Amino acid sequence: MSEIHSLLDSIQGPEDLKRLSLDQVRELADELRSFLVQTVTEKGGHLASNLGVVELTLAMHRVFDSPKDHFIFDVGHQAYVHKILTGRKEAFRDSLRKNGGISGFTRRVESEHDPFGAGHASTSVSAGLGMATADKRKGNDSWTVCVVGDGAFTGGMIHEALNNIDPDLHLIVILNENEMSISRNTGIFAKRLSSIRSREGYYAFKDTTGKVIQRIPLIGKPLFRALHRLKTAIKDAVYGSNFFEDLGLFYLGPVDGNDPEKTETILRIAKELRKSVLVHVKTVKGKGWKPSEEEPDRFHAVAPGRYSPEDGALLSGSRLAGFTETFGETVCSAMESEEDLVAVTAAMTEGTGLSEAASRFPDRVFDVGIAEEHALTFAAGLSAGGLSPVVAIYSSFLQRAYDNLIHDLSLQDLSVLLCIDRAGLNEGDGVTHHGIFDVSMLLQLPNATVFAPISESSLRNLFLRSVHAQGITAIRYPKGCDDPRLLSRFPGSESGEWHPIRTDYPSGTRLDLLFVTYGRIAAETIEAETLLQSEGIASGTVLLEQLTPVITRSDEIAGQIRDTGVGAVLLVEEGILSGGLAAAVLEALLNRTAPNVKCGVCAVENPFEPSVPGKRMAEVMGLDSFSLAKRARILLKEDSLSETN
Repeated sequence: MSEIHSLLDSIQGPEDLKRLSLDQVRELADELRSFLVQTVTEKGGHLASNLGVVELTLAMHRVFDSPKDHFIFDVGHQAYVHKILTGRKEAFRDSLRKNGGISGFTRRVESEHDPFGAGHASTSVSAGLGMATADKRKGNDSWTVCVVGDGAFTGGMIHEALNNIDPDLHLIVILNENEMSISRNTGIFAKRLSSIRSREGYYAFKDTTGKVIQRIPLIGKPLFRALHRLKTAIKDAVYGSNFFEDLGLFYLGPVDGNDPEKTETILRIAKELRKSVLVHVKTVKGKGWKPSEEEPDRFHAVAPGRYSPEDGALLSGSRLAGFTETFGETVCSAMESEEDLVAVTAAMTEGTGLSEAASRFPDRVFDVGIAEEHALTFAAGLSAGGLSPVVAIYSSFLQRAYDNLIHDLSLQDLSVLLCIDRAGLNEGDGVTHHGIFDVSMLLQLPNATVFAPISESSLRNLFLRSVHAQGITAIRYPKGCDDPRLLSRFPGSESGEWHPIRTDYPSGTRLDLLFVTYGRIAAETIEAETLLQSEGIASGTVLLEQLTPVITRSDEIAGQIRDTGVGAVLLVEEGILSGGLAAAVLEALLNRTAPNVKCGVCAVENPFEPSVPGKRMAEVMGLDSFSLAKRARILLKEDSLSETN
């Protein structure tokens, strides 16, 4: 692909696009794809979906006027072209998915061209309906345009919103179909109808004809209703009813969304209707770069520096995320011997590591689409039916199904194994994908057992032990691979041994301070130990691989406090402070330790704390080794029994 972006470099904002000829638009599309491949393979991010919407995004900006008109992308990870065209090209190239840089999703604080943020799917139509309704009430002559991938249409919120759309809004929903067919469009009649409907003047003629017929004295309105029923009956008999028209929406399409002229034409027609319209476009996911066209799932999201921008080859030294890969391998191994074991995921077969299991056991791996609520209740039904379900889900996506956790799983005491990926702070994706709420949610459920394996081997061991466990079993693990700092400090973790509680100091050691934590943040407490040691402060880390029951863990921690004779305990959690494990253990320790033992907490106080250029999220949240060492020094000097930070 060419590395010359002369036309793209001349675009300073959306207004510059309107002066281009169609030939220049096609040239610009090629340059955008080259720019995307070069940048995303280097910085990481979502590639295939953005390559597919290049012409569509160009057409939107040529037909509408952002930010006066509102563009909402569902999910925000297909908004890269939009960001590049709205004055963020240089920042995109330099800081995509870096802390303090350009987000991989839409964020209101990033640009006036991003009217609504998104980090998860199926929210766009609800938000767009709200914005269009507000414009109507305020008398604004603005348009709201929602770009929705066909994958997002599997989410229930989309259909709830469609069911509530007012036909008389300046609202356009663009259904971008790039993988599956939603409407029944086969046959010559359907193609011909689509061609007629997409012509300029079709709806103006239709509207005028209807008004003329209805004005005929006495028989006008009955005749119009009879003709409408006849037309509908013939259309339905020939090629079936259209879901969107049944909801009262104008429907345009389908049209080739990678053809600039056709895409612009259909958007202009939609705008001229001055009604709520659904525009159906078909695009090629990964278009313009052969590797992503051939394997769009593989290049849906790419890690920084993993693939060659020339041919998509895996670069030397790259490997898949360790915990995710280990989970996938373990599921496959367990399914070979456990015939009742089934797996459920919500449109994240690849992301959660279930691809191989889905290939080998297609009738036992269920991808339910972007429908986390359904995924958990479906798993509850599988359990009630006598199977052993595993739900593979990202921590931040589990939030959508909290009600189902309570009512359909916990309340009925059904047995489901939750494998929670992306636990903890996630640098590249930012606040929308931080896995910091799941522990707080699960601690409230009396029949939930929560594990946080410290290594890939420990994850494998815990999974195999938990396949037939009673109640809700949650195994949470981070994105990425084993941390050698943890493996070296906690003997046995690399070999797969599992312990509810681990320590990194010999039995009988006398210490000044104990760090108590779980998960990968223990690497920060270990480094904080080194900093304190240089000042003559002896400290150690207690690491929990099983977080519940809280009372049992608190008793064990109290035992470690007595054995080491420490005067201070600092509870560290890569999760929210309010309702988290650290706060729960702190409360329990107050009744289990001597009055002179000082206790403090370091956890995430503001879960929406923005990233800062040049700083890791652990630093921003005050959970890095320097911040922990500083908090430990202060705690040792304090007189109070307990403090939180």
